[in-house]
This record gives sequence, structure tokens and C-alpha cells, in this order.
Amino acid sequence: MTQAKESLKKFYISFFLAAAALAGGVSFYASSSPDGLEKVAEDEGFLETAKDSAVSGSPLADYGVSGLDNERLSVGLAGLVGVLVTALIAIAIFNLVKKKS
Repeated sequence: MTQAKESLKKFYISFFLAAAALAGGVSFYASSSPDGLEKVAEDEGFLETAKDSAVSGSPLADYGVSGLDNERLSVGLAGLVGVLVTALIAIAIFNLVKKKS
């Protein structure tokens, strides 16, 4: 492997580890305030008409892993799963683009 490819590989691994550390460790400290859309719905008085999402019962609904009582662990694992899924999708897309080139 060339020096440039080795450096790029180290960069990607470092970036992935940093993203995993932030998602797994720091995500618990994110704001629990409503997001922008929810805040506007609350301010305008139509929040109570909102319906649950079709995936509200999924294992990763509400920024946590369902079934875990430890909120810190639940949020951290959900963040890690998000990083892993995003990385896998990115790798798949990059490989498809590389094959077409």
C-alpha cells in the first residue's frame, strides 16, 4: 500500500473513531429542548394534533434503544448504531461510485 493510501486509511479510521466517541459519549448531553418544528407547533398551538410517526415503535425511536432502562447507555448505543449505519451506507455508495468510474 502506498504512503498516501495508508495516510488516507488512518484518516478515515481516526474520523470514524472520533464520530463513534462523540455519538456514544457526548450525545447524552445534547439538548432535551424541543427541536425547531416541535417548538413552532407548540408556540402556534397545534402540537396536540401531532400524530406518532409510523416508526415510533421501532427499536431506535426517540434517540434511544428501546428496552434499556439506563438512559445514558440507551442514547449512547443509539448514537453508535447511527454512526455504524451511516458508515456502512457511505462505504456502499463509495464502492458503487468507484466501480462505475
